[in-house]
Amino acid sequence: MKALIITRNGALHAELAAQGAARMPALQVAASRKGLRDAFDRVLAEPPELVIVDASDAEAAEADLLERLARHYPGAAFLLLTGADQQDLLMRAMRAGMREVLPLPLAPKALHEALDRIDLQAGVSQTRDGKVLAFISCKGGSGATFLATNFGYALATLAEKKVLLIDLHGQFGDATLYVSDQKPAMTLSDVCAQIGRVDGAFLDSCLVHVSGNFGVLAAADDPHHEVEMKAEHMDALLRVARLHYDYIVLDMGRQIDAVSLRALDGADAIYPVLQLALPDIRDGRRLLDIFRSLGYPGERVRLIVNRYEKGGKLRLSDLEQALGAQVVHTVPNDYISATDSVNQGIPVLQQSRTGAVARSLAELVELVTARRLSESRGLFGRLFGRADAEV
Repeated sequence: MKALIITRNGALHAELAAQGAARMPALQVAASRKGLRDAFDRVLAEPPELVIVDASDAEAAEADLLERLARHYPGAAFLLLTGADQQDLLMRAMRAGMREVLPLPLAPKALHEALDRIDLQAGVSQTRDGKVLAFISCKGGSGATFLATNFGYALATLAEKKVLLIDLHGQFGDATLYVSDQKPAMTLSDVCAQIGRVDGAFLDSCLVHVSGNFGVLAAADDPHHEVEMKAEHMDALLRVARLHYDYIVLDMGRQIDAVSLRALDGADAIYPVLQLALPDIRDGRRLLDIFRSLGYPGERVRLIVNRYEKGGKLRLSDLEQALGAQVVHTVPNDYISATDSVNQGIPVLQQSRTGAVARSLAELVELVTARRLSESRGLFGRLFGRADAEV
């Protein structure tokens, strides 16, 4: 949606532009004017779809300009920003057909709610229907965080999806270190402390942006400043995230509590991660028993075997028989490339595009997104095409 912003306040203009850019689809600032007189003297050749008017310093005599501007842009929606004691201006605006009025100073949540209503009236779908994918370790050291973070990056890069990863490890979370060297400015604890103001723009501002389509909400790293996360916080966070991201990847950790259960309840798919070893199988069986007792359908729980090597004494069929569940994916044992990736804080797709783990991640992306290998050269073509060209 293209917008005309009318304000003399540079800070307000910057805030409106930033909040608009964070929406999906983004609100485009087509033009700006320094007041109602300026807007009327310099009308746009191509009418805007939205006109945002800062009327906080408008005089009563300028109400006529506001009505004339509304007649000049009959197809545009108007959003009026006002100060106190402007009743006459408000009455004139309502008679001109303007229904969205917000008080200043600007409240981001109220702004987005008003823009949502305007988009709905215009038939613009600004929301997504994001899928929640939960990665959980059957046993410590299974590699669930490595897979969750690198899969999130692969999903954003190869499938061109907008992806959010949430680190739910509490004060011991380190998911950002696997894919970035940036220090988080905000953490999950900070978001929970301000859960009432969480919207798409606020959530985006709290992330470590690994790439244009992939952001990580870090776990709290200071127990002294950690705000206790509650189950209702998880509900609110996932509700907003689903509207603004194609996929939400949860790095669950191993603790089963009220918060993690609420996250698992809301997940579209759960990926227990384990290795082909007896301790992992024992703990995996316990975890799957918990899921069955909670009534999770079997097709929602999808086993991933990490660091898989063919020819071992334990076979995949042995694992499936012991757990009563099917393995949907295996990740090969490529210790060197995985370790190099973690030590450098670089996604394995960047560090070793042609490696076995990168290929396995591409396969998992295709499995999750139901994209076929033969479709548009497939994701493998996107992954390896540039590498072939560089040889």
